[in-house]
Amino acid sequence: MTAADRRVVIAGATSDAGLATATALIEAGARVVATGRSPERLARLRDAGAQIELADATSIAEMSALAERIGPVDAVLPLVGGWRGGGGLAGQSDEDFAALLPALHAVRATSRAFDTALRASDAGRFAIVSSTAVARPLAGGANYAAIKAASEAWARGVAQGYAKAARDAGSGLHTASVIFRAEGALQPDGLARAVVALWDEDATALNDSIRSI
Repeated sequence: MTAADRRVVIAGATSDAGLATATALIEAGARVVATGRSPERLARLRDAGAQIELADATSIAEMSALAERIGPVDAVLPLVGGWRGGGGLAGQSDEDFAALLPALHAVRATSRAFDTALRASDAGRFAIVSSTAVARPLAGGANYAAIKAASEAWARGVAQGYAKAARDAGSGLHTASVIFRAEGALQPDGLARAVVALWDEDATALNDSIRSI
């Protein structure tokens, strides 16, 4: 299997990482649906060849409406993110925590909205971007590490759901939930390569796995 002819939703795609990933997927023959809240920021994804959709990746209502509108998909990648921290524990403000929460909301909303579509694909993939900060949290990044840890826990719950659905149906596993962990700042090209390679392995090997990027 390859990424060719796969339909991939990148939710919250207007970052440099989103553009790099969309471009790599399109070059590999995939069909990309890129979402964002800003028509202006979505323009460069449209220019790269993606289908653009104005939608909030953190909203279950908007993601569910998108899933119903576009139909079958083979992969979903929520890319809402960002970093705020510093100042030790005393510097981990409630405002900083609230600013990081949309990343977790996007993981929850996209996985729920596209669950049926991904399980219906013959090679469905759900992938999130996390950080090695989860394994080595620092006081000055406690808010960030906590959000990433929660996102990983949710993605692992998604993986268990895929495995259970396959067992209950008496069929082989063909849908996988994967965690990408970045060390330090996320490198757009590294993420792009990892996403394109999601079909290099079968779902049994990928599901509930953590991959370094």
